[in-house]
Amino acid sequence: MIKVVDLHKSFNGKQVLRGVRLEITDGETLTIIGGSGCGKSVLLKNMLGLMKPEKGEVYIDGQEITRLENAQLLEVQKNFGYLFQGAALFDSLTVGENVAFGVRNMSNLSESGILRRVEECLAMVGLRGIENLKPAELSGGMKKRVGLARAIAYSPKYIMYDEPTTGLDPIMADVINDLIINLQKTLKVTSIVVTHDMKSAYKISNRIAMLYDGKIVSAGSPADIKNTTDPVVHQFVEGLSHGPITVEKAI
Repeated sequence: MIKVVDLHKSFNGKQVLRGVRLEITDGETLTIIGGSGCGKSVLLKNMLGLMKPEKGEVYIDGQEITRLENAQLLEVQKNFGYLFQGAALFDSLTVGENVAFGVRNMSNLSESGILRRVEECLAMVGLRGIENLKPAELSGGMKKRVGLARAIAYSPKYIMYDEPTTGLDPIMADVINDLIINLQKTLKVTSIVVTHDMKSAYKISNRIAMLYDGKIVSAGSPADIKNTTDPVVHQFVEGLSHGPITVEKAI
């Protein structure tokens, strides 16, 4: 389980997280929604230990990680796969080399074992036989799927998705949604998704939590969020320009 307790994070004097509290249970898909710039990705990176909070605690399977030394933190981070918003593939490496990157650097697999693992992971995301292509030869949807193959290659317990459908057409976005659902079921992983795509959030989530003004203001099932009476949550999920969320706070 992941547990976030009273997390605070600021940048250049601007408070982004103001006491976030959140629990994520094993095996679920939790989606964090909220406006652009509200701190969703910052929350993910603090949960993973890529950023350090000014105040608060993050527990991964009972271990508090915000004060760990680098070597100890790395052992915790090995339990995570991360799909970056722009896929973040290495342009100079082939698809196969990108997918193999973490496995090659963090496991004792033989070269033949690594190649088999790359083939397996690409097959899981529907991309067989493209190991020798370069990222520049891929469409946006293919890059996302290669990034996802890389995220699962080390057999993580947790997968974090940062805006997985951003920049994709509706059909490819739904392909990514289906992949998230299938991987969660097939690999028995816990998934944490950051998005402002409500169609995606409703489809993939067991629970949805909304981040607003630096805090989690509501959390519940997709039905709970869709039928909420909270004016902040209602305005966001319905995409309304008028309400308590002002343009200044939304950007």
